[in-house]
Amino acid sequence: MEKTGFFKVTIGMCVKNSEEIIKDAISSVISQDCPKGFMELIIVDGNSQDRTLQILIDSLRGVDFSYKVFSENQGLGHARQIVVDNALSDYIVWVDADMVVPNDYVRNQVAFMEQHPSVGIAGGKYGLHTGEGLAADLENIVYRVDSLYGEKGASKYGYLPGVEGSVIRVKAIRAVGGFDHKMNGAAEDTELVYRLKDRGWEISVTKETFTESTRQSWASLWKQYVWYGQGGHYVFHKNPDAINLWKMTPVAGFLAGCVRSPGAYLLLGRTAALLLPFHYTYKRTAWFFGFLRAHFGGYGHFPEK
Repeated sequence: MEKTGFFKVTIGMCVKNSEEIIKDAISSVISQDCPKGFMELIIVDGNSQDRTLQILIDSLRGVDFSYKVFSENQGLGHARQIVVDNALSDYIVWVDADMVVPNDYVRNQVAFMEQHPSVGIAGGKYGLHTGEGLAADLENIVYRVDSLYGEKGASKYGYLPGVEGSVIRVKAIRAVGGFDHKMNGAAEDTELVYRLKDRGWEISVTKETFTESTRQSWASLWKQYVWYGQGGHYVFHKNPDAINLWKMTPVAGFLAGCVRSPGAYLLLGRTAALLLPFHYTYKRTAWFFGFLRAHFGGYGHFPEK
């Protein structure tokens, strides 16, 4: 049954073990300047073993909008689909636990979709969020630069936004069957966006900007990209056109970093941008390791923070 239209927009939050950062994310949601009755919030907790869920519940006491809380333990694709299945709205804006959005973000994302009825998903742009160590700063520089210019050539589709920070038309996501429940690792959003594109929906990026806290250690960054590679393996075997494996090799990563570092330095004025070739090589090495590990046995799960 098509359950849309009661609210204009649903904010979807899929969280797990995020007690150190979740307060900022939920505070930015509560601060949205949407009129009463305009939005609802759906939280899906992935069986957190810390205080994430308690912090969320405490923060939501006394809010003047509707919210629901669900729990799951089957993976991020399943968690996101719970939001889709329970959304009573025309649009879903995704705010992950490591994000902070300005107070007009949701209203502006919805306004964009209202003005562009052929768009199925519209991403936001990454703002620069530094000061958390070299690994995190370089990752944020990468996000900022790719968000502005796009990473062309990773697949036949060109640059496509991920789900975080994006607004999705509910009837579009339901028309393509929602998220893939079998995906218990990363890339559940990438795989969905490919299907939206293939079904004729336009993909866009708006001018709205959010910030994201990235991994603060090289070890946690390695773990994250191994996880991404495992998810990429699933996506590749489901749709080989979705990923150009050459573009994901360490050598291609080094070249991508060389291409981006001069522009990143000129744009941001940060000397750390000159280290992007090494940063990209490190990430692509982790990604390819995860891809190969999945290929030879064992598919990844949601990583701990």
